[in-house]
Amino acid sequence: MTDQTQDMDACWGRIGVAGDHSCEILDKAVHCRNCEVYAGAAMRNLQRPVNQGYLREWAEHFRAPRDEGVRHDSSCVAFRIGREWLALPTHMFQQIAPKAIPHRLPHRSARGLRGVVNAGGKLYPCISLADLLGIDEAGGEARAGRHTFARMLLVQWEQQTYALPVAELHGIIRYAADALKPPAATINKGIERYLAGVLPHEEMQVGCLDDSLLGYQLARTLR
Repeated sequence: MTDQTQDMDACWGRIGVAGDHSCEILDKAVHCRNCEVYAGAAMRNLQRPVNQGYLREWAEHFRAPRDEGVRHDSSCVAFRIGREWLALPTHMFQQIAPKAIPHRLPHRSARGLRGVVNAGGKLYPCISLADLLGIDEAGGEARAGRHTFARMLLVQWEQQTYALPVAELHGIIRYAADALKPPAATINKGIERYLAGVLPHEEMQVGCLDDSLLGYQLARTLR
């Protein structure tokens, strides 16, 4: 009789917890799993030879092509300015803050620089993407069925944080990098030069801004 056959007909099935409970050790051990006989059988079960059918089955399993579906390897935060839905990479974001009125800076007139704003007790330069990208802030409407509020996006580029006012915040979008499409020929040329691509999402066409190009432009406003 082999070890495997002995284990199948072991004492725990006859006189132990799975049998008639007549084992003289059971009162002390309480349960068969606390008995050396049971533990020894478990070790022999784990160490038993693996048959070829089992090996073939798992080899086929791991040999099969992995179906990962669409791999969402990128993410961005989408927002609206005027009629335009835009997005910046998630890694740039430090905080979402309520809209605040900027205080103008004397003798500073760089395009897009509206002054400084207070967010959480700290002052940040307030940069208008509408001015930088040539967007009409008066256009656009809130998405149906949503309560929308103007927000300030606190984003960081090269250790400097900027406050960007927006009309509406959509939130984080996860997407596959190869899902980005070229911008349409009719897109605002001021926006096009800063785009990494356009992301179709729900009923929106979201312009994904290139963080390097936009970051450089943000830094220029403070020089």
